[in-house]
Amino acid sequence: MHLVWEDLTVVIPSFGKGPTKRLINGVSGVAEPGRLSGNVVMTGNALLNGSKRRLHYGVSAAMSSCGVRITGDGGGEDDMGSKPLAYVTQEDVLMGTLTVKETITYSAHLRLPTTITKDELNGIIEGAIIEMGLQECSDHLIGNWHLRGISGGEKKRLSIALELLTRPRLLFLDEPTTGLDSASAFFVTQTLRNISRGSKTVICSIHQPSSEVFALFDDLFLISGGETVYFGEANMAVEDSQKPSTLMNMATIEIKGKLVENCKYSTYAKRAKARIQEIANMKGLVAETETGSQATWCKQLSTLTRRSFVNMSRDMGYYWLRIMTYIAVSICVGTVFFDVGASYSAILAHGACGGFVSGYMIFMSIGGFPSFIEEMKVFGDLELSILCFHPLNQIFNKERLKRHYGAGVFILSNFLSSFPFLAIMALSTVTITYYMVKLRPGFSHYMYSYLDLLSSIAVVESCMMVVASLVPNFIMGLITGAGIIGVMMMTAGFFRFFQDLPKPFWRYPISYINYMGWALEGEYKNDMIGLEFDPSQPGDPKLKGEFIINTVLGVSLDHSKWWDLAVVIIILIVYRLLFFTILKFKERASPLFRTIYTKRTLHYLSKRPSFRKTPPFPSQRHQVMHSLSSQEGLTSPMR
Repeated sequence: MHLVWEDLTVVIPSFGKGPTKRLINGVSGVAEPGRLSGNVVMTGNALLNGSKRRLHYGVSAAMSSCGVRITGDGGGEDDMGSKPLAYVTQEDVLMGTLTVKETITYSAHLRLPTTITKDELNGIIEGAIIEMGLQECSDHLIGNWHLRGISGGEKKRLSIALELLTRPRLLFLDEPTTGLDSASAFFVTQTLRNISRGSKTVICSIHQPSSEVFALFDDLFLISGGETVYFGEANMAVEDSQKPSTLMNMATIEIKGKLVENCKYSTYAKRAKARIQEIANMKGLVAETETGSQATWCKQLSTLTRRSFVNMSRDMGYYWLRIMTYIAVSICVGTVFFDVGASYSAILAHGACGGFVSGYMIFMSIGGFPSFIEEMKVFGDLELSILCFHPLNQIFNKERLKRHYGAGVFILSNFLSSFPFLAIMALSTVTITYYMVKLRPGFSHYMYSYLDLLSSIAVVESCMMVVASLVPNFIMGLITGAGIIGVMMMTAGFFRFFQDLPKPFWRYPISYINYMGWALEGEYKNDMIGLEFDPSQPGDPKLKGEFIINTVLGVSLDHSKWWDLAVVIIILIVYRLLFFTILKFKERASPLFRTIYTKRTLHYLSKRPSFRKTPPFPSQRHQVMHSLSSQEGLTSPMR
């Protein structure tokens, strides 16, 4: 793999009177420096094996951060399941409830071909563990907020091991030593050096390395304020840059300017320019950048479902704490409304009990939002706000963007793995409240209450998925979700009858798309139809449940309770489909929005005299400056 960048400029545009901030300023070479935020504009040429190619997430994200290069011989590999490119993020995004070996195993099942044998698969997994020195901690949990886990260095080596599963020929790493102690940093870098000696090219960024770590690097690309200060052999950097006699009495900005000027005309710059031209003119090189999974759809679904179920089972905060809360609150409801009976005063109690269960119990499902966000980190959503390009997290270890699996597989596996826990929550709540309150007897009525609550809880879970895909912040997501459910409670027919709601908006359409309203209607019908209540005055006829539902509770009887349940299930399906549609739309539309944004910004900036400049060493193949995202479908490096 030969990666070239040529006259690369990265700026954060200012549309006011302030200056445009240049992160990278017309640099050229064979490795990409700098770290980008979500609103930067990049221009220049990025060539892979001498060609402009569509670079998928593993490359495009990595290009935003890499500044130091450990080089191998650049040879290719034809190993089973090999891919050309891989990227290791600065922040390790791993499921803390899994062990090291389980994490690698699930990743291998997701990405490697289903045609390989079990022994071959186990060999690849064990090979990755041994190569990264993870044997001693292979059965240890990674760790999270309540589980003691492995060290930071071991997490970093695990992240690298996951990318080595597919035998990449070009490996990007974003600051692999950040947060590590000196010993761990040395071991990780030494491991990367060994990898580079095995027919792989390794590129990584690093800040303030120790002398021992720095000595492990082959080539160095050094920048200051976006300008190239040095590009060449790492062990020659000090000798080439230090000029004590001429720099000793100069100001820092003058020293930087002098070094930048010297670099432009140095021997190393001339070599880099010649090498760029040589690589760009190479013939017969193939730069295949497809990084998708080679596993079948069914294999991906089964693997994701198992992994998600294990994660949910071991994470106390995902469902177990919520189940215990549901049980505790259900006991409270059962004691408050204990043996409510069929007296005249019990009419209000029946309605209040149904309203509380259909309202507050469903509202508590919002508690799963934090854990779902953690799972979304691993899954990897695109920008949650396309217009402002603000990602859910500043995290780039995103399996979907690396094409490990698609949105449909993730959504379905999440539903299948969570369903048993939702069933337990609904079953415990209905069983306790139904028999303590002594609602209408009969197994069919008990089962209807169970299905009604189960469907409602599943709808809330799906609703929060949609919120997570649209709101770019964790706190904002919780507030938004709580607000949506609050609106649903307000228009569910308990606090005000449907016929009394203002017709514009609240009655039409809100009350009709309100799953809580349909669920509450069905529960009223299930509990009261067929019951008789004592009259307000002794001697008067008994009050039938149908009369109470229609006149006291304001519920229409023109359709059955099963239709109410069916509508709740339909709304559940619609929410899941909406979640899928949002993810797919962002996947398709985000590069387009990014390209439009980049072109418009470049057009605006081109009118500024300060933005126009001469390249450090112009290419003989002179090209008009254009955005990277316009190069044959090349996606922007910032997703």
